[in-house]
Amino acid sequence: MKIQLKSALLLAGVFLFMTGCTEVTATGAEATKGTRQYNSIYKKEYNSRIAFPVGGLGTGMYCLEGTGFISHMSIRHQPDIFSEPGMFAAIHVKGLENGAKLLEGPVAEWRKFGALNSGLGAPGADYGLPRFQNSTFEAHFPFGKVVLADQDIPLGVTITGWNPFIPGDADNSSLPVGVLEYTLENKSGKPLEAVFSFHSRNFMQKGREGSSVNPIQNGFILSQKGTSEEPHLQGDFAIYTDQPGTVVDHCWFRGGWFDGMTMVWNAIDAGALVQNDPVEKDAPGGSLYVPVSLNTDEKKTIRVFTAWYVPFSHLRIGGDPADSKDNNVPESRLAEELSNKGNYRPWYSSRFENIEAVAGYLTENYSNLLQKTELFSNTFYNTTLPNEVIEAVAANLTILKSPTIMRTYDGRLWNWEGCGDTWGSCHGSCTHVWNYAQAIPHLFPALERTLRHTEFEESQNKAGHQTFRSALPIRPVEHGFHAAADGQMGGIMKVYREWRISGDEAFIKDMYPKVKASLHYCIETWDPRHAGLIEEPHHNTYDIEFWGPDGMHNSFYLGALNAFIAMSEYLGEDASFYKDLVAKGKAYTEKELFNGEYFIQKIQWTGLKAPDPTKMVSWTVNYSEEAKKLLEKEGPKYQYGAGCLSDGVLGSWISRAAGLNESLDPEKIKSHLVSIHTYNLKQNLINHSNPQRPSFAFGTDGGLLLCSWPKGGKLSLPFVYSDEVWTGIEYQVASHLMMAGEVDKGLDIVRACRDRYDGSLRNPFNEYECGHWYARALASYALLQGLTGVRYDAVEKALYVDSKVGDFTSFLSTNTGYGTVTFEGGKPQLSVVSGTIDVKKYVVAGKEL
Repeated sequence: MKIQLKSALLLAGVFLFMTGCTEVTATGAEATKGTRQYNSIYKKEYNSRIAFPVGGLGTGMYCLEGTGFISHMSIRHQPDIFSEPGMFAAIHVKGLENGAKLLEGPVAEWRKFGALNSGLGAPGADYGLPRFQNSTFEAHFPFGKVVLADQDIPLGVTITGWNPFIPGDADNSSLPVGVLEYTLENKSGKPLEAVFSFHSRNFMQKGREGSSVNPIQNGFILSQKGTSEEPHLQGDFAIYTDQPGTVVDHCWFRGGWFDGMTMVWNAIDAGALVQNDPVEKDAPGGSLYVPVSLNTDEKKTIRVFTAWYVPFSHLRIGGDPADSKDNNVPESRLAEELSNKGNYRPWYSSRFENIEAVAGYLTENYSNLLQKTELFSNTFYNTTLPNEVIEAVAANLTILKSPTIMRTYDGRLWNWEGCGDTWGSCHGSCTHVWNYAQAIPHLFPALERTLRHTEFEESQNKAGHQTFRSALPIRPVEHGFHAAADGQMGGIMKVYREWRISGDEAFIKDMYPKVKASLHYCIETWDPRHAGLIEEPHHNTYDIEFWGPDGMHNSFYLGALNAFIAMSEYLGEDASFYKDLVAKGKAYTEKELFNGEYFIQKIQWTGLKAPDPTKMVSWTVNYSEEAKKLLEKEGPKYQYGAGCLSDGVLGSWISRAAGLNESLDPEKIKSHLVSIHTYNLKQNLINHSNPQRPSFAFGTDGGLLLCSWPKGGKLSLPFVYSDEVWTGIEYQVASHLMMAGEVDKGLDIVRACRDRYDGSLRNPFNEYECGHWYARALASYALLQGLTGVRYDAVEKALYVDSKVGDFTSFLSTNTGYGTVTFEGGKPQLSVVSGTIDVKKYVVAGKEL
């Protein structure tokens, strides 16, 4: 009964948020930047760059901007970041002067010059049409809410954009749909008559042939046919309402210049209801019109449903191996993968036959999908954790709705690192980037396990070498380049993590021999002397190789060894060899690589099995004559040596996030983390030189540098990204500091990051690195664990708590359900809101209660 009552209260909270009756924020500590509180409303200068993704896992997206403008239409299996589809809503209130306006706030100032085609006058854009004078935006993931106001029109207007997002229900969270809900409230003191309308160009059109605007109940479908040569052109986008009196215009006025948009505005301005039947071809756009009667103080919501269906793509990535048997793919799957010579197809095309089926599913299941999404949203925000933390975590969950995420025909994940402007950036679920991402393992554990299967089966050969970028469609891949040391060893820890989250004994038994082969490849490739050290040149997330032992990769090595030891002992396997490596590696790293404050790298390029750096195959590491002279003087290019590296104990953070202990002495780990805060966190970068990629943070921006050299010793050419600021690294350091008890220092870093993404210059919902919606930023989810120590172990059926903030309430998601954990007076209490969580014991600060 308590759980049902709590669920009802949580659902009521999102209803109030969606209809504009209240301002819903986390109840945690208040921290401010300028005039805007974290995790609160974006308005005025902070509502300039907001673009909030709407779309399912692996479906593509469009964005609801902070003014109500629709942009970033990216539903063709590739990003289109600067796309403006010409899709908008409008209102005509009868009997008012200036009573016809777009249901959008003022056009962002930066669009006047700097947006696409602005130098040509932005031809055909709707910027020049009247619109509401004021707008604000508030996020309550996965809901985004725009509130409009205008002195000419006595309506309160709230726009809520969302799509289903239900932890543990990957399929209903992977629907190619979005809902835009327009709530109109009569504030005039008398009855009003109005016409609501929604319009769109046929942005699906590719060329002049095969495009049309087709009917669907209470709406229209923008369509483009594919061809035998280009089947990927096929695509449909449906727009329809839940209003039975809807009038539909299936064909805008056909003519030249700006005729179509002009005639659409004429209809809006006149309060007309335009009805045109579908035409055979060349319809430039479609509209729907809904008559609205509002009594005094009455409120009505018009739901605009959107659904899309693009069943084919042009994407086929990765070469095929010479030996099709040199992998670990189960025979039942291998034959099908090898015979698939086609391109990527999205998961939803395996479930739905056409656009009508998608739209029908959304309509039939709308109430249930909304209820479950509301329940998650309010459960997540039912917290006492600091607002900057909740903002950071929630803002980066939008990555899961961006084109960064893809879901293949058979339901598995395959991801980019991020989104280029019109292309996927860095393919193949890159292991050394996705190491940092901590959200999917908890919210959608079954999907995360598909990544482990791909890594250790399709992307790993019999010798244990992993290609760190998987092929698309997923299939056995070539092995012609270095393995990524951090990615491959991180994968071993993540197998352990997935096992503890799922409690699936069959999973660990199946993966164990593949993990063993992977670990032995790591040992023989990078630690051939069995010294417990990664010392041979090792490729990593900085797209270069480090030479000689370093704190970063030794923390990975020790973490991977500890994970394998734990798995081995559980399965009754001998682990003595690996324990010996841990003992030797830990002793060396703590004695030889710790300088009294932080862990460093000892550069070594002679006396190794690897060839001379000038002869070694690498990616863009070219040795000119002057570079060879530098080699003799300083050693190989692109090292960090005596630097204080923000990723310097990254492997130990992954260990902790996975449920293992620190891989090195906790006090030395803490010292390293405090040194990062001391030396690498900058309040501004005015005097910092960055000849690399500066737009992540520069000038008056604050941020955490990837590396610094406080004791000197910076090389002429340190590793290539060393002077940059990456949000994913900021979050992993911040959460690791919190785990070490340094909460305030961790929050300093979170604030520096979120202050850059405050909506004035950067989109708060798009933390970028090598692309938009960059996956590494999903490290932010670990902030929850960093502050609370909350972790559920499904193998032990144990709930762990190690609070660094005293009493709290926080969100918990597991393989079988989700809810909240409240810690008060030293005692934890679990409230399960959805599903089940079987807890047999509670462990607080290392002690079983």
